[in-house]
Amino acid sequence: MTNTLSIVSLADLKAHLNVTTDDDDALLTGMLETARGYVESWCGPLDDIAGAMPAGLVHALKLYAGHLYENRETVNIGNIVSEIPMGLFDLINPHRKWAFG
Repeated sequence: MTNTLSIVSLADLKAHLNVTTDDDDALLTGMLETARGYVESWCGPLDDIAGAMPAGLVHALKLYAGHLYENRETVNIGNIVSEIPMGLFDLINPHRKWAFG
């Protein structure tokens, strides 16, 4: 299995999130792994993609890891809650592996 950090480096994720300290490196690494599992649940193993990793999937990994980092709880108390469309499915659907059965 290809390491998620070889697809999206921790430095790239931190730049995407504008994180400048090393305090959350372990947390961010775990969130990258979680994001990979989620994307793979839609697209199949990323190791099976021939050639260069599609830019949309790279961005999807960063987008979902960032979502997990910024929204660590399932409930937001004290603020007006509204859904912000992430575009995650727009990025991963072209690579989705469909299975029926």
